[in-house]
Amino acid sequence: MNYDFKKIEEKWQDYWEKNPYFSTKNDKKLKKYYCLNMFPYPSASGMHIGHWKSYILPDVYARIKFWQGYNVLHPMGWDAFGLPAENYAIKQGLHPKKATADNIANFKKQLKATGAIYDWTKEVNTTDPEYYKWTQWIFLQIYNKGLAYQANMPINWCPSCKTGLANEEVVGGKCERCSTPVTQKNIRQWVFKITDYAEKLLEGLDRINWPEKVKLMQKNWIGKSLGAQINFKTDKNIDLQVFTTRPDTLFGATFMVMAPDHGLVEKITTKEQLDAVKKYQKEVEFLSEFDRTSDLKEKTGAFTGSYAINPVNDQKIPIYLSSYVLKNYGTGIIMAVPAHDQRDFDFAKKFNIDIKQVIKSVESTKNYFDENNNLICAMEEDGVLINSGEFDGLDAKNEGTKKIVEFLEKEGKAKREICYKLRDWVFSRQRYWGEPIPIIHCDKCGVVPVPEKDLPILLPEVENYQPTGTGESPLAAIHDWVNITCPKCAGQAKRETNTMPQWAGSCWYFLRYPNPQLKDKPFSQEDMNYWLPVDLYVGGIEHAILHLLYARFYVKVLYDLGYLPFDEPFTKLFNQGMVCMKSEKSGRVEKMSKSKGNVVNPDDVVQEFGSDALRMYILFMGPPELDCEWQTDSIKGVKNFLNRLWNFLVNSENICEKISEKGLKRFHLFLKDYQERIEHFKTNTAVSAIMEYLNDLNSDKELKLDKNILEQFLIAISVMVPHFSSELLEKLLNKQLENCSWSFFDPKLAQVDEIEFAIQVNGKLRNTILAKLGSSQSEVEPLAEKAVEKWLNDKKIIKIIFVPNRLVNFVVK
Repeated sequence: MNYDFKKIEEKWQDYWEKNPYFSTKNDKKLKKYYCLNMFPYPSASGMHIGHWKSYILPDVYARIKFWQGYNVLHPMGWDAFGLPAENYAIKQGLHPKKATADNIANFKKQLKATGAIYDWTKEVNTTDPEYYKWTQWIFLQIYNKGLAYQANMPINWCPSCKTGLANEEVVGGKCERCSTPVTQKNIRQWVFKITDYAEKLLEGLDRINWPEKVKLMQKNWIGKSLGAQINFKTDKNIDLQVFTTRPDTLFGATFMVMAPDHGLVEKITTKEQLDAVKKYQKEVEFLSEFDRTSDLKEKTGAFTGSYAINPVNDQKIPIYLSSYVLKNYGTGIIMAVPAHDQRDFDFAKKFNIDIKQVIKSVESTKNYFDENNNLICAMEEDGVLINSGEFDGLDAKNEGTKKIVEFLEKEGKAKREICYKLRDWVFSRQRYWGEPIPIIHCDKCGVVPVPEKDLPILLPEVENYQPTGTGESPLAAIHDWVNITCPKCAGQAKRETNTMPQWAGSCWYFLRYPNPQLKDKPFSQEDMNYWLPVDLYVGGIEHAILHLLYARFYVKVLYDLGYLPFDEPFTKLFNQGMVCMKSEKSGRVEKMSKSKGNVVNPDDVVQEFGSDALRMYILFMGPPELDCEWQTDSIKGVKNFLNRLWNFLVNSENICEKISEKGLKRFHLFLKDYQERIEHFKTNTAVSAIMEYLNDLNSDKELKLDKNILEQFLIAISVMVPHFSSELLEKLLNKQLENCSWSFFDPKLAQVDEIEFAIQVNGKLRNTILAKLGSSQSEVEPLAEKAVEKWLNDKKIIKIIFVPNRLVNFVVK
């Protein structure tokens, strides 16, 4: 009986297609398990090995829960709107609808080759009008709650994609999709007030089982700061509000800086400085936020001609404009303390502004001063206050802050406040391939939401969908679609022509999976009460402050509106690492990417080695949360191992009538190691447990299996190699995997009676012995001494180091 993996895998995939026994059950009395991986964006290049890692890992856990008797929801769908599909379609001269459908068909074929137990009756597609009808409905709920607004605002503009980007979509000053440097452009946008949910988004992180790294990334992105809002008055008696987290440094504020596009610039600029200010505003108008805030860029600025009064000492300080201050962060105005902030220090040096030290570091060993006792850089360490009047000597950050704020509050010049770094979410794109925004613009009625009964607003099918680059969507040119009757006054009106961003559909797809055929609502309360939240969500950490943050916002809004009984969508999150490979272009080991020339097509690997070999190798490559390097030679080793395992199991000489006690104990020890390692997401060492067990089976003839243990073993490894196990269960035991159930190890049988001690002489391993678990030194020492007696001859034992259940080390001379 040969291991013909091609024939076996084709047979079982065909069987599962016709008999999807693992499909979700319509029985809400069963204990549920919702296992989900982030659904793919179906690109033209199809899947690569990195996708397999993302999909095989959650499939292991879905399978375990299925064989444990859970009602498992393990669905799949397609995140198919957005820029990548549209850009690809433009290059190929295809319509995005056609290109997307072709890509989905290819992805689906490849996914079925993984052997994963997806319930294809739950499939969703974000471009299906029956789906995006409800994406539009969710937009209306957000709008009606007052969380969506229009704004003509400077946004991140990608000249290549010809659309606006949210801050989260800009990485290092470049578009995260195409790596083109981002500029600023004033465009009318729809924006979601995600900032209203900053505190709720922070609080929820403490209630979910997510990697600490992801939680920290979201916390840092939200950027909660405790501080005070302090009122400065200009010499023209104009109030300037400043938010600062360091009120203790107020006595060191020697100038102020305002964002060049701040609304008060015109009011405070003197006639003498007006030309210089306008020239500077024009210079920085189109700089990206990255360029404006980068520490690597030389500080630039312009003097407004006006001064402000420092509220703690009544000193006049000049007011400048500079691009490193952003209008939408804090109040758009800062008090600059050059002695204790490096950006302010650099600016002060360039513009020859006073630098006044007000904190003395008590423990610092760094030399901050030149030979003339002038600061050579900002002193950003904590310490005690100096040059701060009555507050001198106080601990700056704690007591100093408290006392100075109390003093200013009594004067009516400050109040304690919380500030967030998080910005509102730019929620529109000037492109064709996206969900139409369900808004109508009427000259008489203003902004009018589309009545819910009129949803979905279908995306019109057109030939010319190329981006305009003007800031208007291509939809604006489709007059028959744009020009409509206002649902309020029946007058002439126009549809909104911006479309939603790619994230619109992926922020709620997990709510639709339980019943994607539902016609009259996006999801049912019964399903939400039973299936949600998701029990295990698997996907890349690159989505930490994009999809994962946005999805949490959607859910919290829907929860507040009473549509959902939970406010966090994903109970447990696991981030799989990337699969990397040496790039032909750079010569470096990098993330697999077509542009880097280092993509491995899984279809080719499956053809040569088989789906089960690839599944097992993916799980064996290393700790699943870490990046790993693809090695073709290594998968050959896994394929050879499966051959050896097959040959052992089909050999009738290795199967007995009744397993021995020794064999039973060894099996349960294997099962314990295997199951506990999987439970702790150590799938690589779980594969090792299978390999170690086979080695012991081959080396010790007492460890034969009986049919009961053979069945339990095949069920256990079926979560990794389902075709392999299904075939052997049928051929050797006349059973179908679908009729089997999960076996748990017996703690008593899995208990280790003997343990291996390492025996060292002067720290070098010389031998090993077996002794009872928990043996004392007096019991182990004679056995150890005998085991290394040739290394002890003619030597004097000075000391014996005994580590219980581990080692004995003889120190001799």
